[in-house]
Amino acid sequence: MRAVVFEHEEHEGPGLLGPALEAAGFTLVRRFRTVKREDVDAPLVVVMGGPMGVYEADAHPFLNEELALLGERLANDRACVGVCLGAQLLAAAAGATVSPGKNGFEVGVGPVRWTQDALTDPVVAGVKPRTAVAHWHGDTYTPVPGATLLASTDRYTQQAFRLGRSYGFQFHLELTAQELGRWLELGEEDLVTRGKDVVALKGQLPRLKAAEAENTELLHRLAHQLAKGLR
Repeated sequence: MRAVVFEHEEHEGPGLLGPALEAAGFTLVRRFRTVKREDVDAPLVVVMGGPMGVYEADAHPFLNEELALLGERLANDRACVGVCLGAQLLAAAAGATVSPGKNGFEVGVGPVRWTQDALTDPVVAGVKPRTAVAHWHGDTYTPVPGATLLASTDRYTQQAFRLGRSYGFQFHLELTAQELGRWLELGEEDLVTRGKDVVALKGQLPRLKAAEAENTELLHRLAHQLAKGLR
């Protein structure tokens, strides 16, 4: 089974999600800022993160191509997974509006609260009510038409959703503490410009390390649920 993975930055790959998908029987086909027509019929499409906004598609034409493909896949209930920018693209393809968040830039390690609906979801069921995850986003989206809200934070309500067989995650379940540490180093200049304390953010990494096994298990459940739906 093909899982086509759209990537937008060299350092923002599938992370922990990649091995989880492979363990469930998927073969990863990775694309960088490009879409192929055959992707519309792929068993699974995964869209990763990136620094650009959905509303900046004129400057990044590949985003329009991804939006069109996601819209067509959603119309036919073909499975998609969106992470951060990918979740925003998935939300937009479903009819939500994506915009800069009024509550500011959410970055670092922090908890998400799973909703009551999430705790009965075939993927999320069994997790603790709150999970420590990596955050790195300034944009948010309005409620996704027809979707089930799965997670929120104190800063932003829209953090994860399920729509048909597709899932969107505003946060980064795929990141290990080591990889988030690398992101913090790569983005240090921008973070300082935004008024963030990089040393304090690095001090949060042990919390993500402690949650790694739980987050990895959740990703494996996600991968197996997607594979089950295709079989």
